[in-house]
Formats: sequence, C-alpha cells, structure tokens
Amino acid sequence: MTQRDQRNATLADRTAARPWNRGRRLMLRLPIFIILLGVLAYVSNATTVPWNNEPTGRTIASLNADTAVTFANPRHATLHQVGDFDVTERNAYLDVRRASTGEMQRIRVLIRTPKTDTAGLPAVVFMHGAGHGGTPDDSFGDIATDLASAGFVTAVIDKPIWSTNDITRDYPASAAAYDQVVEYLRALPNVDAAHVGIYATSESTWIASYLLQQDHDIAFQILLSPMVYTPRQSLGFLAAQDFALVGAHDGYQSIVRRVFNADTALLGLTNFDLADIPNADAYAIPTFVAYGSKDVMTAQVDGTETIYDLARRSGNTDVTVRAYPIANHVMRLGSDEEDGTPFADEYTRDVADWAAGTVAGLTQTSERVAGDSLYQSIAVPDDLAARRGLTVYGLLLHVSTLVTLLVAAVVALAAAGRSIRFRMRRRGTIRDTAARTSALGFAHGFGNALLTLTLTTLATMLLFAAGFGQVIMGVVRLAWGSAPSDDPGIMRWSWPVIQIVCTLVVWAWSGVFARLIEVATARGILQWPPRRGSIRAVVTGREPVLASTRLGRVLFWATAVAMLHILLFFAFWGLFVY
Repeated sequence: MTQRDQRNATLADRTAARPWNRGRRLMLRLPIFIILLGVLAYVSNATTVPWNNEPTGRTIASLNADTAVTFANPRHATLHQVGDFDVTERNAYLDVRRASTGEMQRIRVLIRTPKTDTAGLPAVVFMHGAGHGGTPDDSFGDIATDLASAGFVTAVIDKPIWSTNDITRDYPASAAAYDQVVEYLRALPNVDAAHVGIYATSESTWIASYLLQQDHDIAFQILLSPMVYTPRQSLGFLAAQDFALVGAHDGYQSIVRRVFNADTALLGLTNFDLADIPNADAYAIPTFVAYGSKDVMTAQVDGTETIYDLARRSGNTDVTVRAYPIANHVMRLGSDEEDGTPFADEYTRDVADWAAGTVAGLTQTSERVAGDSLYQSIAVPDDLAARRGLTVYGLLLHVSTLVTLLVAAVVALAAAGRSIRFRMRRRGTIRDTAARTSALGFAHGFGNALLTLTLTTLATMLLFAAGFGQVIMGVVRLAWGSAPSDDPGIMRWSWPVIQIVCTLVVWAWSGVFARLIEVATARGILQWPPRRGSIRAVVTGREPVLASTRLGRVLFWATAVAMLHILLFFAFWGLFVY
C-alpha cells in the first residue's frame, strides 16, 4: 500500500469513528423508514380485493301484512290443517352410498304418519341444514309432527355425511341419499307417489338444487332461508353484512374480501364454487319460500328476485314468499342456542295450508309476497372469484410467519436459559450488577431496543386478535338471533389504533437499522475495502456491532425477522391501507 493509500485509509478510519450528529442519523433513518413503510403499504394495496356493496338498503315491499295462504276451492276439496290427525311414529333403515368413494352409511328414517285409513297421502322429506344436529331425534321434531297432523307422511333422517365434514360436504351424494328416501316414501302403500315434496333449510337448499336436477318428479318444495347463490357468494355476503351490522371498523371488511377470494381448491376444498348454482331446474316446481326479518345470513331481496327470475325461465309461476317479523334464520323467535325456541307466529299453519292447497291442485288467491317487507343491506358480491396468486402468497406468508416465530421462540428460550445460568454463576460476586446486563453481550442499546420492539409488536398482534375475535363473536350472536350491541367497543377503535402503532413500530425499526449502519460504519465494516481486522473483531465479539456473543446475534436476527414477518402479516390483511 502506498503512503497516499495509507493516508486515505487513516482519514476514512477517523471519519468513521467520529460520532454522528442528530441530523446525519435522521438523514439515514428517514429513507429507511420510507422504504419499509412503502413496502408494507405496497403489500397492503397489492392484496386489496375490489368489492362493490352497491346498491345498499334495498327492499321489496310486502303486498299484504297477513301471511295466511288461501286458495280458491270450487270443488270443495278437503284441506286438512295442523292438528286434524293424531300422529304415529316408526323407524326405517336405509343404506345410502356415496358414489364418489363407495362409502356406505346406514341411516335411520323416522316416519311420522297421520292416523287415518285414507290412502294416497302426500309426503315430505326433511333435509338438514348446517346448524342441525343431524339425527331424527334432534331435528325438525315440531314441524314434522305438525305437518303429519295435517295429513302428510313425513320423514326425518340421519344426516348423510359419510366421512365428510361441514367444509367438505358431498352435495351431489347427499342429494342422491335424500332422493333414496323420497323413493322409499313413494313406495309406501299409503303415500301418493306423485305428491312427495321436500322441506329444505339453509345449507340443504344447495342439496335441493342438485336433487331437483336428478329427480324431476318432486312435487313441491318448502325452502326455509334458502341459500340461492354459491357458497362463496352466499357466505361472502353473510360475512360482509354481519361485519357491518355488528359495528366493526371498515378495515375488518378487508379480511372478508381476502378470505372470500381465496382459491380454496388449492387446499382440496371444492365446495366454495358449486357448479350450476343457481339454476332454473331448482325452481321449476311449486315453491314456498320463508324468510325471517332477523335473519342476517341470507340475501332476501336478491334471493327473491333471482328465485322468481329462474322460476319464470323454467315455466313455473307458482312461487310464494312469506316474510315473518322477529323470526331468525331458522324461523324461530329468539336465540337458536336455546332449546324449545318456538317458530314464528303462524309459520307452521302457513306451510301446512300452502302444501295442502298445492297438492290439491288449487289456485292460490292470497298474495304471492306477503308478511313483513324484505330488506337487504348490501348487494350480493357476485364478482367474487378464486385468486390463485393472492392465495399462494397468503399461504406462504402465514407459514413462514409461523416458522420464524417458532424459531425466534426457541432461540429466546435458549437465551433465557443462558441468562439464568450466567446470573447464577455470577451471583454474589463483585461484578454482579454488570453481569446481569451482559449475559448475551448486547452492545449499543440493541438489547433493550429489541425487547421493546418485540413486546410492542406482540401487543399489537394481541390487540388485532382481540378486535377480530370480538367481531366474530358479534357475528355469532347475530346468527343466534341476538341484537347487535349499541357499543361496538374494541372492534370499532382497534383498527386505527393498530395502524398508528404499526407505523410507530416501523419508525422504531428504521431507527434500529440506522443505528446498525452507524455502528458498522464506525467499526470499519461498511467501507471498501473493510478496515483490516474489522470483520474478525466483530465475529469474535471483541468489537461487537450487535452483541459480543453469537447467541445474542442469532437472537437479534431471529427475532427481528419474526417481527418483520408480523408486519407483513398485518400488511397482507390491509393494515397499511391508509
């Protein structure tokens, strides 16, 4: 090295060792902050999904407040009502097969029959929704008995589920299983095979759609809170509407948008996008539709309009809609979580009267749409679609976040163990006070900064979980029939607070990284070429940048990466959309 090179190196060393002033630190910290915040804001905006809630506040005015269903009866046909007959019960057993896998399930069929010698009785098969327990003993007991007392043979079965669960339900196979029960009733000597209908509620209205495509001889259908659209659209509407009703901050809606645009087929969940739903065949027969004014799960206005439109396409003009005040999603008065909650006033009467008049082939004289007015707060999000890129990125991000948190936790436990052992060895010595702060050898305040940022970031995560958890509980209470709270509480104010705290955390991290650069510059690592012996001095801990121990340095970077992953997690869910 020439004398000139030596002088330049000496000058560089002196410049590097010179303490930085506040202005120089700010000039370095500010661009780091802008870059970090820019990356997070870009992620939030890149993962944002467009969502159109317009039009809002739609209604269909009822033509008559009276829900009664009446018919012209010039032939004076006998129309039995609820309570006309005593009811007998018996069990039958059927083996139903799941065609896609060959699985067999033995189901019990509870058949209720009116005590009468009359032959050629109409019949109804009841189809389970997602919220039912799934056995004849805990499902449809009251309504099945009431219809039997009005002259119908009714059948309630074990829910055909095989090895599926709520999110992997095999709807075509379920439709075939219910159709097997329909055929069983048709073969009974006291049943009129031409007058067997179905009673479907909520989730099972998707199954009913497949059933009516398979069996064109179903005589009529009673649809309770029908899910007219695909699960992606129906559940997306449910979540978006209920999040708004419980008073959640608009930011939490971004979670709904991302979830319901997920490509669930990547995880083997294909029920989010059902083929041929909605379709005209599903409404080609006489149809009775019932809604409750407290039902927060179904799109009543869009659903009614779509049902009428599809029925007209299939040539069917026999569609009756009834809306019951105060009733919830399953037409009960009160909370679903309470046993014995009664049906809405006159609901069972109306269902029995409609079914009896329809089976008799009479012409309805009452209004087609009656009862309470129908209301819908937002439009059905029919533009929802599977976004594979968003889904892949989200899965990778969440998996890597869990992995980095696990690694950081393991390293933190190792560091805690080392600190405890270090203090125990040094306890009672003259260097006890210094030893308590030097177990991991953190230098330049990086240990305290790391602890503060970690606790702040984790506290923010807990606040996010608490806010979102309250939203979910509010939605569940709505589904049970409870009214939303007047004070939304944490679900309202937590989102903007998290945004502010996250911004401050990013600012704090920019200060840590700027301090790292400052210390590394002072050690001569960042100059070119690096100062002779500087890298070795840092690695050995003789002149540390972060910490004098290897475990301290590993702890810092493991924790820093995990905390930055949490910020990316927040960015994915829209926390950095300002």
